[in-house]
Amino acid sequence: MIKRQSIGTKLIGTLAIPAAFAAILFGLCAAEGKTMFATPISVNYFVLYAAIVMITTMALSINLNSGRFDFSLGAMAVLSSVLSAKITYALLQGGSGSAVVMLLLGVVIGAVLGLLSGLLYVGLRIPPIITSLGVTLIYEGVTFTVTSGKYVNTEVRNASMSAFSGTWIWPALVILVVLALIWFIFDRTKFGYDYKALQNGQKVAVNTGIREVPNALVCYVICGALMGIVGFLSATRSSTINGGSLNFGSIGIMFTAFLPMFIGGYIGRFSNDKLGYLIAALCMSLLNSTFAVFSNQISASMQSIINALLLVIFLIYLSNEGLLKKLFQRKQSASCGER
Repeated sequence: MIKRQSIGTKLIGTLAIPAAFAAILFGLCAAEGKTMFATPISVNYFVLYAAIVMITTMALSINLNSGRFDFSLGAMAVLSSVLSAKITYALLQGGSGSAVVMLLLGVVIGAVLGLLSGLLYVGLRIPPIITSLGVTLIYEGVTFTVTSGKYVNTEVRNASMSAFSGTWIWPALVILVVLALIWFIFDRTKFGYDYKALQNGQKVAVNTGIREVPNALVCYVICGALMGIVGFLSATRSSTINGGSLNFGSIGIMFTAFLPMFIGGYIGRFSNDKLGYLIAALCMSLLNSTFAVFSNQISASMQSIINALLLVIFLIYLSNEGLLKKLFQRKQSASCGER
């Protein structure tokens, strides 16, 4: 009986938020006589956006959960996509296999950019938030120089890229591969065990022989590789890359992951945090698809306000979760006493 109750609690905790999102958003569309997934294209972009959000959330959480706030994630995504797009176009001229080559190059370039950021952090020995701000400005400046501040269009508009974004299968495959790799790396390897030990008690972990600097560098490499994938997926989604972002203009990419990171972390209490990030990304993609359906009624600024309000409400709940549980238990006890 206890085991069944435990499994039931885990299922409810894991599925409650996505069920609420689905019920509210699909109900809202039905009330207005609209269909969220009216065409195959809407399904494709739903999965593609979910992949972008999930991978960005994972990249943000890796360093943030260890106390390293990294503002440069967006700049890594943009710069890696620009460089990989230009190199791929120089090699293949937009021919067959361009999407695969650009994706692989994006992962490698993103990993290198992450490593450079990590080396700067451990070398300067200053707070990571300060280092990441400097890295962001540097990467944005390099991107602006390479693109002359213009959009990158020709390099990402070809049949291979269109074929990738023209079906939900490829983004779904990326989701599964990334989810499996991140789960294996952080939950089934010595690196992952060391990462968790450092996360839970840095001084104790270091005293037991765990090397903090190499672990941090690998984290930066993984984050950079993930953002290389995000840069590629974003390029396929919009068929262009903005090369003119300066003065922290790329930070917006990172902020899309804050709400799903908190939601995914909460869901992770009942299952696994990686699975939680996927479910949270699906919720955010549902919300984004709803915004697309109501694009004539809900402006871009209103969408930002709604996202911000959801984040604030969820943070308020997390901050007062213990108090709310006590109040709920008292009401249950009072109702049982009356009976």
